[in-house]
Amino acid sequence: MLETSARLLRLLSLLQLPRDWSGPELAERLGVSGRTVRTDVQRLRELGYPVAATRGNVGGYRLGAGADLPPLLLDDDEAVAVTVGLRTATGGAVAGIEEASLRALVKLDQVMPSRLRRRVGALQAYTVPVPRDDQGPTVDPEILTTLAAVCRDRERLRFDYADHTGEATVRAVEPYRLVSWGRRWYLFAWDLDRGGWRTFRADRMRPRIPTGPRFTPRELPDDVAAYVSSRVSAAAWRYRARVVVHAPAEVVGERISPAAGVVEPVDEHTCVLDTGADTVETLGVYLGLLDAEFDVTSPPELVAHLRRLAGRYARSTEQSADPPAQGSRPG
Repeated sequence: MLETSARLLRLLSLLQLPRDWSGPELAERLGVSGRTVRTDVQRLRELGYPVAATRGNVGGYRLGAGADLPPLLLDDDEAVAVTVGLRTATGGAVAGIEEASLRALVKLDQVMPSRLRRRVGALQAYTVPVPRDDQGPTVDPEILTTLAAVCRDRERLRFDYADHTGEATVRAVEPYRLVSWGRRWYLFAWDLDRGGWRTFRADRMRPRIPTGPRFTPRELPDDVAAYVSSRVSAAAWRYRARVVVHAPAEVVGERISPAAGVVEPVDEHTCVLDTGADTVETLGVYLGLLDAEFDVTSPPELVAHLRRLAGRYARSTEQSADPPAQGSRPG
């Protein structure tokens, strides 16, 4: 009986992989006959596991979806990943899943081997989380699953959308990716009415069901995350500036994050940085990090701030003594 139970667990582990298994393949992996494989598959079905079977040369067995979620077998890395994800979800930006995440976390922690508990504990102990912004938006998990499904199935989507001013519109898009940025979720999609790539905050969306027809996918930008983050930042900027930087574009791009601005090359030695921030003080920090000469003409608030900053730095060094000569000692 013990041997049979161990074999069933091994069979279940194989069937959870994202592929079809032929009867002979499973028999070889388990070291049993094809008849035993068929018997074990039937036992799994009686236990509630929906094992689907197809006939033919390319047929085989696969664990399918049933009416209820059956118990799952996780390897070490999967168990650690799920545990970390659940701990993050208990304080995340998705509304209504904190309690369910905590219940699942308790169940998983109860059966987790000590070696894995140590791995998760070490990760938690040496990770410093950013304090939560309780005023941040939350998203209905049903909306997120709907958006993920239409991205996966390449189905057009119509939804009611409220922009930052509260104005309501109905949008029609080809959805491609969900992007998590800070405490916000965004849908990256092709806007059918405006004929271009757009980002939409998920907490401002109300999808209309049923969804639309399937679409042929378009070529995506090289870096969707950078594309979204740069436009999300720009939408929230209070102050914007186009700065001529006397350094190659690739050098400037390495010194500033995509969320802080977009770099456009002018020639081999010059580029333009399109940047912005909520305060001119933050903009001054960005420009200081460039470690290069630059020209700023607007906005006037930034120009005035940089002049004050230049004067402050100059005054801070007026009384500085010359550094001692090499090899000399202070008296």
